[in-house]
Amino acid sequence: MKPALAFRQPHYPKSWQSLPNGELILAAINKQLEPWWPKFFGYYLLKIGALSGAIGCDDSPIPKQVTITQQTSQQTNQQVSRESDLVAGDLDGQGDIVADIDDLPLLKQSVDVCVLSHALEFSLDPHHVVREANRVLMPNGYLVITGFNPFSLAGVNKLIPYRKNKTPWNERFFSPMRVKDWLHLMGYEIIADHRCLHHSLATSVGQGKLSGYWQSFANNYLTSLGSVYVIIAKKRVLPLTPIKPKWQLRPSFQPVKVSTMNSSKMKR
Repeated sequence: MKPALAFRQPHYPKSWQSLPNGELILAAINKQLEPWWPKFFGYYLLKIGALSGAIGCDDSPIPKQVTITQQTSQQTNQQVSRESDLVAGDLDGQGDIVADIDDLPLLKQSVDVCVLSHALEFSLDPHHVVREANRVLMPNGYLVITGFNPFSLAGVNKLIPYRKNKTPWNERFFSPMRVKDWLHLMGYEIIADHRCLHHSLATSVGQGKLSGYWQSFANNYLTSLGSVYVIIAKKRVLPLTPIKPKWQLRPSFQPVKVSTMNSSKMKR
């Protein structure tokens, strides 16, 4: 298995419109997450990356939603004063935060829900991005991860010569099983694992009857081969309860009473 660390800096897209069928992918993800937003509670919802910021969370009862976008060299000096406030834990939820997504300027265990939508494919060290999201997530908080499934029709594009050098096929895709393995090692409980869009996503998706029949058949019988996966995991932290030693006094020495050999003669 190849290491998750990329050998070059990936090109993170600025919006879903930069990806082939990006708006269709966004609509499919919103449809999968729509029934889950009312189930998430807390004070802060963090969206990591520009693509995550476009995810619709209107049905979420969480009052403060913050989006962290990728930091650029031109924005570094403009964010110094704001990041100092964030380190102190002052999240106002007004506007986006500009920072590196693998080095979040947030306190440990300060948010209730983290959204990582198609961020692992465009990260230099995706494993570190997940660990950083885990650091800022509170115990019993929820982590939402979406991405491209390499074992799908979309993943086949990486084998086609005239497509494998185009975005996003020129980036690294991580299988849902590998992502869930990372989460299991961090103590997460996988709540849901959805797959959608059984299409190559490199060309326009048809809306005819034949396409509808194929999508219905794939959703029923080829569920694991969806081109986009949506994973919802809950952070579990087991409390460490110290066990007090049970001090017991050593019992006092008591001699064992043994009958003598002449006991029978004495009785006579």
